Amino acid sequence: MNGKRILVTGGAGFIGSHVVDALLWRENEVYCIDNFDGYYDPLVKMENLRSALSNPDFHLVRMDLANTSAANLLKLFRLINFDAVIHLAAKAGVRASIEDAQAYYEVNVKGTLSLLEFARQKFIQHFIFCSSSSVYGNNPNLPWRESDLLHQPISPYGATKLAAEELGQVYSGLYGLTFIALRLFTVYGPRQRPDLAIHRFFEQMKDGKPITLFGDGNSKRDYTYVADIVNGILAALSYTREQFDIFNLGNNRQVKLGDLVRLLEENMSTRAIINWQNDQAGDVNQTFADISKAQQLLDYRPTTTIDEGVRKFVRWKELQAALV
Repeated sequence: MNGKRILVTGGAGFIGSHVVDALLWRENEVYCIDNFDGYYDPLVKMENLRSALSNPDFHLVRMDLANTSAANLLKLFRLINFDAVIHLAAKAGVRASIEDAQAYYEVNVKGTLSLLEFARQKFIQHFIFCSSSSVYGNNPNLPWRESDLLHQPISPYGATKLAAEELGQVYSGLYGLTFIALRLFTVYGPRQRPDLAIHRFFEQMKDGKPITLFGDGNSKRDYTYVADIVNGILAALSYTREQFDIFNLGNNRQVKLGDLVRLLEENMSTRAIINWQNDQAGDVNQTFADISKAQQLLDYRPTTTIDEGVRKFVRWKELQAALV
């Protein structure tokens, strides 16, 4: 998709800023909504947008969707028409959602509903919603397929993402909106949020501090490099086969937690000091994406192995340190 006007929510975040850069590189005009939530340092988000902010086709709007009605969005963008919405804005973090489920509902469900109502009234025909593998809960049927009868999510975060998917299906059926839900699987890479495992482990290992591992180190995740995820999101912008559809965006590979730590040790030339703890409430035992549907219909082809991706992440962190 080139030469379009696209609204990206959460565009200053980890994945969102990569999406913004990719859209601008393809000569699209991008409006970015972000509230610079204090979940982590807002200055990190500003750094994510460094390249975008110098582009005349980029427009930044500081706004909290949880406290914004469709009417306010319509007033703000009354003279602007969009070709598509990419909705990444969300309150993130499985464990944190257990502590403050109400806040997750306000942002992830109410905020999505306001944006859907805005899209309906502005006749925006293409709505990309970035969902999560958390909607699958501890589904025992591996690898997870979009057609699976969903088992109950085990965190408020997962429940809010599933609720937002269902709202999208309703709006698609009632109003003819094309709504595509993309279930993302453990995204990592440069600009990754500092609270996520790979980033947190790197910082602790660099400083010689213990890293905390929950369980026995055998939990498994389908780690997906951010550039592959961005390619999947952009491919969904051109998808028109179904009015409502769902796709897994993963790597179709499982990596044990212990093996991930060993990869960091190899790339950092250090040894991790491990603080073992019992399993954490809200964490699933494993994730594993069947990506055959996305391969067939979106031509989604993840190419970055976990070895290459961790190496790129470590190099990015080392470059950051060298520039300070």
